[in-house]
Amino acid sequence: MSRIGKQPVILPKGVTVTVSSDNVLTVKGPKGELKQTIDRDIKAEVTDDHLTFTRPTDQIRHRALHGLYRALVQNMVKGVTDGYKRQLELIGVGFKASNQGNILDLALGYSHNIIFEVPKELKLVTSQEKGENPKITLEGIDRQLIGQVAAKIRGLRKPEPYKGKGVRYVGEVVRKKAGKSAGK
Repeated sequence: MSRIGKQPVILPKGVTVTVSSDNVLTVKGPKGELKQTIDRDIKAEVTDDHLTFTRPTDQIRHRALHGLYRALVQNMVKGVTDGYKRQLELIGVGFKASNQGNILDLALGYSHNIIFEVPKELKLVTSQEKGENPKITLEGIDRQLIGQVAAKIRGLRKPEPYKGKGVRYVGEVVRKKAGKSAGK
């Protein structure tokens, strides 16, 4: 908590951070601009090429917010310089994904296709190579938004523990259970 908050956020070249009077922190970079409202007790100071946060007391609330805002701003700085990418894969017979713009069309074994609208801030790409599972790729600068949208897509058909079918993150390990016959 407080150890994270004490570390400065290093600002790469091309990234500018401004703190307004109503405690709204704005990060501008080559890929875009992000804003975050900061609690009035936590103070942010920009000096040369780094940003530091200070807290007024050692109360638990202040210590927690100190580390939280430092981590959020670090993610914002990385987002406007490099961006974030999240990949999901569909595992199951007949599972398909296609998109037109930011409208995602999923066939996940239900009686109907699921139409999912991805926010316009994110870039959506679907791919289907022969012999591989369909993949959904989300790209953008806002880490929170990418994580939330990816979790919603995954929640449409979570991986089940017996065969592993469902929507999962690329690289996610799903522990499989033994079936009924394993008890004998």
